[in-house]
Amino acid sequence: MLNFDEGGPVIVARELRKAFRARGGAPVEAVRGVELTVEPGEIFGFLGPNGAGKTTTLRMLTTLLPIDGGTATVAGFDVGREPARVRSRIGYVSQLGGVDDLSSARESLVLQGRLYGGEPDRVKRRVEQLLELLDLAEFADRRAITYSGGQRRRLDVALGIVHEPEVLFLDEPSTALDPQNRANLWDHIRGLRDRGTTIFLTTHYLEEADALCDRVAIIDHGQIVALGTPGELKRGVAGEAVVLSLRDGDATLASARERLGAEPYVRELKGEGSELRLYVADGGEALPKLLRVLDGAGIGLRAISLSEATLDDVFLHHTGRSLRDAAAGPATGHLAA
Repeated sequence: MLNFDEGGPVIVARELRKAFRARGGAPVEAVRGVELTVEPGEIFGFLGPNGAGKTTTLRMLTTLLPIDGGTATVAGFDVGREPARVRSRIGYVSQLGGVDDLSSARESLVLQGRLYGGEPDRVKRRVEQLLELLDLAEFADRRAITYSGGQRRRLDVALGIVHEPEVLFLDEPSTALDPQNRANLWDHIRGLRDRGTTIFLTTHYLEEADALCDRVAIIDHGQIVALGTPGELKRGVAGEAVVLSLRDGDATLASARERLGAEPYVRELKGEGSELRLYVADGGEALPKLLRVLDGAGIGLRAISLSEATLDDVFLHHTGRSLRDAAAGPATGHLAA
């Protein structure tokens, strides 16, 4: 593996900016002053909705898009002034992948290794190592058109690291994978991290960022709104989350907000359609009090749920919107009312 000065971060971005000119309109700023650092040997996640600026930032860091403003260094080299040196130190796996359907895994990996300038014997040894490491050996000589989605994605990752890069960039690595294949891919990504590869990945899956990443930056409208370990980010949200689904919906929403917002144990309260989401220090202690307040006001409930804070709560806290999707964690408690 190539080495650089290990005394500092592997990736540094300062005031990174990128704008695109809409057809017939004014420029649209896709990335607005992004600042981040990624340390050696960590899995760093970039979490946000589609269109938030995740892929644009990644493509600038990998030299695939010119930087409009700010600076970035990767593996010790300036992305704008030394793109060739950056490219020699990184691997990149796009969201769409790059598997050749008519070639086998072995053929594609050998070709990729040789294109990076590897000697034939060394490339052959590296390919055999990757086939075993990423569970590709059993079907390594079949055409890729016969592979499952999970097998193709593991081959994408293998193609991205055949030249032993210091930094691996993964753009939405588990999109379209079923839960079993997603979990399998996560295990392989953790294994790469444990072997010393620094990994920068983008994702819109809350569960993926929470389970896989050592640190997470949450991006919205081209700006980072929160950064830290998943645990730190969740602890920064005010306690446990309680979601109340009101029986009469909008008709009682304002009254419920006013009454519950005045309770001293309610740290924060947000409305979401006919639901109220509020945060309390101790959910088990707060639930009976909440029910008494609502009952006294004649406000009926369809359901109430209690959960620990999630990264969705973090996103909601910082943006006022939810990033819920199929990857959001289930509530730890649920009572019909």
